[in-house]
Amino acid sequence: MSGVRAIVNGRVVLPGGEPVAANILIRDEVIAEIGGFDLPSDAETIDAKGKLVAPGIIDMAVFAVDPAACRAGGITRVALMPDQSPPLDEPGLIQRAAASGKPDHLWVHPIAAATRGLRGEEVAEYAMMRSVGARAVATGRGWIADSGVMRRVLSYAAPLGLTTIAHPEDSGMVADAVATSGETATRLGLPCAPAISEAMAIARDLAIAEVANAPIHFRQVTTAAGFDLIRAAKARGVVRVTCGITPAHLLLSDIAISDFRTFARLSPPLRDEADRQAALAAIADGTIDMIGSGHDPRGPEDKRLPFADAAPGMAGAETLLALALGLVRDGLIDHARLFALLAANPAKLLGLEAGEIVVGAPADLIVLDPEAPWKVDSDRMEARAGNTPFDGLPVQGRVLHMVKGGQPVG
Repeated sequence: MSGVRAIVNGRVVLPGGEPVAANILIRDEVIAEIGGFDLPSDAETIDAKGKLVAPGIIDMAVFAVDPAACRAGGITRVALMPDQSPPLDEPGLIQRAAASGKPDHLWVHPIAAATRGLRGEEVAEYAMMRSVGARAVATGRGWIADSGVMRRVLSYAAPLGLTTIAHPEDSGMVADAVATSGETATRLGLPCAPAISEAMAIARDLAIAEVANAPIHFRQVTTAAGFDLIRAAKARGVVRVTCGITPAHLLLSDIAISDFRTFARLSPPLRDEADRQAALAAIADGTIDMIGSGHDPRGPEDKRLPFADAAPGMAGAETLLALALGLVRDGLIDHARLFALLAANPAKLLGLEAGEIVVGAPADLIVLDPEAPWKVDSDRMEARAGNTPFDGLPVQGRVLHMVKGGQPVG
């Protein structure tokens, strides 16, 4: 089999610009040339037929390794959250998680638990976990309530070159809440918490990160007050403050939980329409740095329950790209910014030389038709489970080809 491949006749998404007509030559698993060049006689070719060629998506903060769903969604690398069984809080578990990925299909980059057992009490051993593959540390699905522990987490992780990924919800305010306070939660009689619980958590963690001179990433920011805090922190130069979001919080408000739809039971919970609009504005103005799937497939045993008893989470990997492409069609961002959100910025946080189409980068590429129509169907998803809040939604955008490490992925 030839080690030389080329993707020809594509519109290539390059950093910082509109897609350009170009070919891509791949040698020894990396991008060797971009543009117009003489095609080597032994090159195997993929004809993009005028479609987009983009970096493979790097999905930040997934809760399950789901290769079939990732392939369908154009995802070539995932950052695996430590919320596993058992939690990823020691080197052997990190090493096993990293080995679960395959370079010709899907790389798995484990994120270390910030505290032992994710209990928020005792700081874990980051240096040893980093040496076997940990790419960041995370508080997991919960917030570290003890400010002294959070300061130790940030102060220990930063000198190792590891970013701390925080879940921003003040646990003292959230408690057993399953929805955001407001008309919808009141009408349904659901336990709820005010949206300000997010901003309170962000404000504290930003203050500690500033004192510790440590990078911090808020996995999901979903409220206007939260975005204001992130903007202010970036404006005053707080060291490497970044934040992410999922398509659900960009496209859905808490009205989606009406009729007790457990597929829309998420963490953090869906917000009101004003916060959703604030999220779209934060995408447009650059406040949000990453869009991730929040992939967390849940079977009927977790979702076919009363709303308050159902587990939060959604299967998001295979809908991530199609939903995010809608932001381009709506004129909110361009393709270059979209793939910075989906690939380049996650790569930077994880310390990966990937996520962009540049000479010398790993040949992790997707060919996609951004206009191809399809309908989300929870019963026909590639994911382990079909718990998507977008069931029945018409979308556009299909992956036609994937190349991972220079090898086509079927």
